[in-house]
Amino acid sequence: MSISASSVKELRDKTGAGMMDCKTALAETGGDMEAAVDWLRKKGIAKADKKSGRTAAEGLVGVAAGDRRAIVVEVNSETDFVARNEAFQTLVRAIAETGLSTDGSVEAVGAAAYPGSEKSVTDTVRDAVATIGENMSLRRSAMLTVENGVVATYVHNQVVDGLGKMGVLVAMESTGDHAALAQFGRQVAMHVAATNPLALSAEEIPAATVEREKAIFAEQARASGKPDAIIEKMVEGRMRKFYEEVVLTKQAFVVNPDLTVEKALEEASKDFGAPAKIAGFIRFALGEGVEKKESDFAAEVAAAAGKK
Repeated sequence: MSISASSVKELRDKTGAGMMDCKTALAETGGDMEAAVDWLRKKGIAKADKKSGRTAAEGLVGVAAGDRRAIVVEVNSETDFVARNEAFQTLVRAIAETGLSTDGSVEAVGAAAYPGSEKSVTDTVRDAVATIGENMSLRRSAMLTVENGVVATYVHNQVVDGLGKMGVLVAMESTGDHAALAQFGRQVAMHVAATNPLALSAEEIPAATVEREKAIFAEQARASGKPDAIIEKMVEGRMRKFYEEVVLTKQAFVVNPDLTVEKALEEASKDFGAPAKIAGFIRFALGEGVEKKESDFAAEVAAAAGKK
């Protein structure tokens, strides 16, 4: 089958593999992008694509915190320029603060009454399109709550207070000192921003993801010519390493890499005055999972010239 140059480029961007390897991978897998990524990994040519999606959408991520709860929202726009617009910033902040009185779902936040108005958040965003002159949308929102403890927040690449390119929430459950709990929770939130873990615990990783990794590791091990008994042990070892890389509590803590997050929490609990646990986390990076159509300027110019 014919493999397009754009597909080869996309696979190369995802994996960092060479152009010819990417072309071969796509040919071997019938053009299936995900299968091609796995093909390259099995050959040892590429590592896992850890990106959750190409960040292309613009706008802002907003975070707001209340009593034992916090919310993160993402409001998208067409260009990055609008993120510096004070009216847009006010809109996103108000949406986040309004969301605190809801269950945190994007449907509930969109239906909530916008502050100082009889209109809903969704209608207010629609009206703002005409005012700001750019298409916008409330894309998603999520909330964390705790019965005892705090929900710590962190905004990365902050434009103004509570607004930026990435927002993280970390739920810390404990009856201990809230100030110390919040301080540690913020450190964990910064860690989550930096490492982008897949899950809080190994049990929370989707079974399909686990089986996919095992299959890739097994294929790599077989290529070494080892007997099955050795291959099984090699796969077990690789899976332990995989969990250390993607499970929050098993990761090396960015604040102190000598400790795992789990061990750092255990030690920090002495300052809390009571046992504590990380009950959950949410990480929103602006535009993740949304791919903006890229234009080839040179091709457009050439095409335009050819029409003359």
